[in-house]
This record gives sequence, structure tokens and C-alpha cells, in this order.
Amino acid sequence: MTDDESADRSEGPAGATLSYRNILEREMESALKEIERPSTGVFLSGLSAGLNLSFGALFMAMVLTFSGGFDSALTRQAALAGISAIAFLFVVVGQTELFTAHTTMAVLPLANGDATLSEVLRLWVVVYVSNLVGCAAFVGVIAGVGEPMGIAEAAAFGTLADALLGLPWWVTLLSGVVAGWLMGLATWLSAASRDTVGRVLLVLLVTATIGFGPFHHAILGTTEVLAALALTDGVTVADFAGFLVTTTVGNVLGGGVFVGLLNYGHVALAGDPQDVEFDADGGD
Repeated sequence: MTDDESADRSEGPAGATLSYRNILEREMESALKEIERPSTGVFLSGLSAGLNLSFGALFMAMVLTFSGGFDSALTRQAALAGISAIAFLFVVVGQTELFTAHTTMAVLPLANGDATLSEVLRLWVVVYVSNLVGCAAFVGVIAGVGEPMGIAEAAAFGTLADALLGLPWWVTLLSGVVAGWLMGLATWLSAASRDTVGRVLLVLLVTATIGFGPFHHAILGTTEVLAALALTDGVTVADFAGFLVTTTVGNVLGGGVFVGLLNYGHVALAGDPQDVEFDADGGD
């Protein structure tokens, strides 16, 4: 084992600080690459993320359709949580650009003075718009295969949308904060994982809690609500607009503040590691 590996694997506060510092440096470098990347490339990656994450809405609707009803709310939420987490795995492990991941990671170079606010906002806008375009396009796929194949009834999307709509704005906002927080943790912990199996398990466990809530996620929720808007009569454009604005603000606060800034702060302000001499002979 090399000295660097020993430092990474050391236990205790000092070892943890060194490990976190390595993660922070790597994620800042990755975020800077995305900031400097041409907008067309970012848009295509964000479009892919919106499409791939939308599988979560389809999978959940399929579970509701094929189940014929659940005996308990706990069983239903556990099933929806597990199946929706697969779609998050597509995005995080596939390394496509998801808005709720960038609300965490793009904050890091901004806080460190390596990127400007305008550069971060440009990245956010491109990723956000491309994610939403991907969601809207996937709703067309849902309409084309869901009911015609008998795998995802329109009523199932109405059920998914009902869980996200009709709440006071401040409840939606706080739920969005939690979802952004969890998504930021999934992104950060995925970067910390040293192997693919560990990364997969971390992503599945953390993102499953978003679906279990269900907490408000701007991108996955967009596919759920848009599908209900297109296929049922119970959702209006105003419902969707209110959901999207409030949830987006909550996701930005959750990922950017509670993960991005706090993780940056505790690493940046940890101080330099100290060398301590220890006399194994006890001074004899």
C-alpha cells in the first residue's frame, strides 16, 4: 500500500479531513470542466439525463398499474421508492448532467473563487432547460406506449401527481429542500466511493428515500406531473407551474446550501494537517 493510499484509508478526524479534501478538489475540478464545456455538449448531456431520469416516472406508474392496489401505504411507498431509485442510478453512474447534482457541485468552484456567478448560472440554465426538454419528450414516449401496451394507466400518473400537488407552497418548498439535500448527498457520496458496487449501493439507498417520501424533485416530478397533465383531467398548467417554481427553489437551497456550501466550509476551514512526533520508547 502506498503512502497516499494509507492517508486515504486512515481513520479518525485527520484521515476523514484528508479524504474529504481529496473529494472536494476532484469535484471542483469536475465542476470547472462542465462550466468550461461548450453549451451544446452540456445541453445534450442534460437532455440525456432528463430522458433517463424519466424512466423513474414510467417505472412507478407500471408498479401502480400492475399491482392492482397495495394492502398498505408502507408497501406501496417502499415499492415506488425502490423502482424510482433505478432511474437515478442511470443518471448518476452514467454521469449525465442533472440539475439537482449541479446545484451542489457547481457551488464548489464558486465558493472557492474559481468560477463566477454568471458562469455558474449559465451552466444551471443550460442543464435545467435541457433536463426539462428531456422530461417533456419522454412524456410523449409514455403517451405512446403506456396505455396502448397496458403497462402504465393514465390514472397511475394521476396518483403520482396527486402526491406532489395540492400542498401549501411552504410544504412543497421544504420538501424540495429535502430532495435537493438528498440528491446532493447521493452525488457527494458517489464521488467518495472507491468502487462501482459501493457507488451503486449508495445511490440506490439515498435516492430511494426521495421516492419513498415522496419528496419533491424538480426533474423527476416534472415527468410525473406533465404526464398527468397530458393524460388526465385532474392537473392544470397552473398546478404544474406552481409545482415547478417552488420545487426548483427548494432543490437549489437543499443541494447548494446544505450539501455544497456546508461540505466546502467544513473542508476549507479544517486547517492544515498537523505532524505529531510520538516517542514509542516512552522517553527512555
